Amino acid sequence: MQDTATFEDLIHEGANASVDGWDFSWFHGRATEQRPSWGYLKLMAAEMRVARAALDIQTGGGEVLSEVPAFPPLTVATEHWPPNLQLARRALEPRGVRVVDVAEDAPFPFSDETFDLVVSRHPNVVLWDEIARVLSPGGRYLAQQIGPGSNRELAQFLTGPREIGDERSPARAAADAQAAGLVIDELRHEALPTTFNDVAAVVHFLRKVIWTVPDFTVDRYRARLADLHEHIRRHGPFVAHAQRILVRAHKPAR
Repeated sequence: MQDTATFEDLIHEGANASVDGWDFSWFHGRATEQRPSWGYLKLMAAEMRVARAALDIQTGGGEVLSEVPAFPPLTVATEHWPPNLQLARRALEPRGVRVVDVAEDAPFPFSDETFDLVVSRHPNVVLWDEIARVLSPGGRYLAQQIGPGSNRELAQFLTGPREIGDERSPARAAADAQAAGLVIDELRHEALPTTFNDVAAVVHFLRKVIWTVPDFTVDRYRARLADLHEHIRRHGPFVAHAQRILVRAHKPAR
């Protein structure tokens, strides 16, 4: 926390930090988020060890996928945002992973039943029918998804009370997966403390995790950011709760 920094100093710092990729090292000492108990990377690495062909959807800058020790013979990742696409190709292609430019709401440019493993961490859009289509019979789906109302305390501080819909709920994920022909094997949900030590961290976070307050700009929310700065100065770090869902499913064998 920058105790001597002014509100304007912090706003400027948060507004000018790079938001490319999913590297969160900038937040060190300024914000923390508790990780889910299931350990997504460990689960994904275990699945990769026994797969022959794997697809990682919306890989970001490839930060998580690149942590896997060994890849299946065929491993493909998708990403669309140009800065992330460049980062992902730099991180993954030297290890034999093909990174394909695919918009998050576009059909996958892959043949039916190409992959026996599909994974995704924090996808913004989940195309269940496409996932089921590219999975081979008996293939597995593993994802850590954003749950409903993630960090709602922060969003509501800025925007006021808002209704939390069910579009990201575990029940909705289960229903959509089953409608696409997948069988749910495991479904878990956890609420995890996210702590912001200064308003620069809040600004950077909202620029990076854009679905928290979709219309966020510093100018639009400057007055409420000033209130939040004063709240942190008087009461200490601001705590919200990230919502995370683990989904494990499979496509039935013929």
